[in-house]
Amino acid sequence: MADRRHRQKKHESRGGNGKYQLRNGLSILPSLFTIGNIFCAYYSVMSTLNLKYDQAAIAIGIGYILDGLDGRVARLTGTSTEFGAQLDSLADVLTFGIAPAILAFSWGIEWMGGNQGLLPGGTGLSQTEQHVRSGGWVMTFAFVICGALRLARFNVQALKPTDATSKRYFVGLPIPAGAGLIASIVHFWKTPIAGVGQSLLWCLLIGFTAFLMISTVRYQNFKELGIFSRRPRVALVATAMMIALIFRYSEVMLLLLAVTYVASGPVSKLLQVVRRLPIHSGRPEDRSPLEVTRREP
Repeated sequence: MADRRHRQKKHESRGGNGKYQLRNGLSILPSLFTIGNIFCAYYSVMSTLNLKYDQAAIAIGIGYILDGLDGRVARLTGTSTEFGAQLDSLADVLTFGIAPAILAFSWGIEWMGGNQGLLPGGTGLSQTEQHVRSGGWVMTFAFVICGALRLARFNVQALKPTDATSKRYFVGLPIPAGAGLIASIVHFWKTPIAGVGQSLLWCLLIGFTAFLMISTVRYQNFKELGIFSRRPRVALVATAMMIALIFRYSEVMLLLLAVTYVASGPVSKLLQVVRRLPIHSGRPEDRSPLEVTRREP
């Protein structure tokens, strides 16, 4: 009897150690996706320095996919750790902050006037082009800083208790979406910007995107929509169609998705402001019947 109990305890001990080893091995898997995300940032910067802008934009897009997978893998395997969360934030700053900022400056500012690679520092540019170039430095640096601030705010808000409504929205443009906008534009046009007017508009777009990241404009969190749980077949077919369209028409589809999502926040905010104007609240059909009766003679 005692020998049987001893063998049973030994078997349970072996089973427990096996589960521990399995979980310990799975804990490395999310970090591998995060390291792949960091590699995408490095590859994007190196491609930008080698003037391979389309490859740099594609690397940012791959990093976007890996960034979405590491968190899901960690939750599925039950291996979410504070170390993984901090590593993921650092990876996001590199892939969606520094890499797109360098890409944006090299693709949209460096080629201004056709002087890229010929005159270091833009010494041969006109005075107007010099000002636009300096503005490009400021805007791309602001993009990095605002992206880092956006990540810091997200990490702080994640520690606070939230209700169901707050989980449906992001406060401010997520930094992957801002980087996706820059990467999708470069992937669509491919040819660098050479005109001073176009470079100026490019600087304004980067600055506006940076502002959206630190703003209080709300953006939809598609993770909380629950489309797959409510209508799994429809969601599966729609996802398959979306992947097929992106695979076949990546330039148009990725640009359309990025522009639509980035513009959705300001458009929703503008509609809310319009609805609150006195002209809408003062119409007779918006007032209650009691108010209309009191005001009419």
